[in-house]
Amino acid sequence: MDIGIVGGGINGLCCAWMLQQQGHSVELYERHQLMAATSSRSSKLLHGGLRYLENLEFRLVREALRERDDWLARVPELTRPLRLLMPIYRGGRRSRWLIRAGLFLYDSLAGKTQLPAARWHTATQISEQDPALRSADLRGGYSFFDGQMDDQALGLWVAQQAREAGALLHEGCEVLKVDRSGRISFTDGTARQHERLINVCGPWAERLLANSGIASPYRLDLVRGSHLVLDRPCPQAYLLEVPAEPRIVFVLPWQGRTLVGTTEVRQELEAPVVCEDNEREYLLAVIRHYFPHDDDAGRVCGVFAGVRPLLHSAANPAQATREYALHREGALLSVFGGKWTTACALARKVSQNLY
Repeated sequence: MDIGIVGGGINGLCCAWMLQQQGHSVELYERHQLMAATSSRSSKLLHGGLRYLENLEFRLVREALRERDDWLARVPELTRPLRLLMPIYRGGRRSRWLIRAGLFLYDSLAGKTQLPAARWHTATQISEQDPALRSADLRGGYSFFDGQMDDQALGLWVAQQAREAGALLHEGCEVLKVDRSGRISFTDGTARQHERLINVCGPWAERLLANSGIASPYRLDLVRGSHLVLDRPCPQAYLLEVPAEPRIVFVLPWQGRTLVGTTEVRQELEAPVVCEDNEREYLLAVIRHYFPHDDDAGRVCGVFAGVRPLLHSAANPAQATREYALHREGALLSVFGGKWTTACALARKVSQNLY
């Protein structure tokens, strides 16, 4: 079929790559540059989503873990296994047995994997490895493995695979509206007709339907995630409980520095996507709590933020589902939500819903 795709983030690019490989003729339209927005402003993780088990999202976690392993095997030059540690302190919100049970389930859902299983470490072992970590009330912790990647480079690698397969990827090509017949109209006054049209433009998917006079079957919650880059090495990747909150913050090695994130703040579609001062202080407060002897406030050498399009499911963004949904009307297929790690799985489901 002749297929048009609106959106040049990781989900759109994986759709273009897979559909072109299946023998379709694919053209993708991106209003700015490929991988220039949300998809290049992630936490740089290929992961199953350990936190999602608390929301009972077992299907999504299983799928994401399998996809994590596929990315690691397929593109080793842009991905790597990453050992993360979740320290446990007296008075923490999650008990040792709860974390142990969650990690056992996480390993079980992964199935056959080359990554090591979770392990317990004593407080002494953890302090010896990273003396800067707060040792007061430390009981020990669990380590486990996920994957890390260069999100922009990996997305552009996918774009190159799609091009080599024969897909046409257009940048600087803004779509004005779409319709159920497969017709796509551009802001320059031109239009194209496709047999199938895929609306996979992330945070803008619902707005594109509204601009086209098409009622959206799903509502999107736009949630901003901000990150800090600290000018210091990171000897160990961590998942850290935010003091007095159920949220988790990542502390990760990134290009010789330390990446800290993320926040979860509701975002208006037209508002600037920037890390605000209160988000910066929120993340630094977590760092000061766990690394009390480091003056990291003066080491912030970079900030970035991205918008996650989550299916509307809860008042608290931290409790919102990370699942994605597809909806087809005529020749138009719209994608709502979607994680970086599961982009290829989403593309497979898109291909199954085109007929």
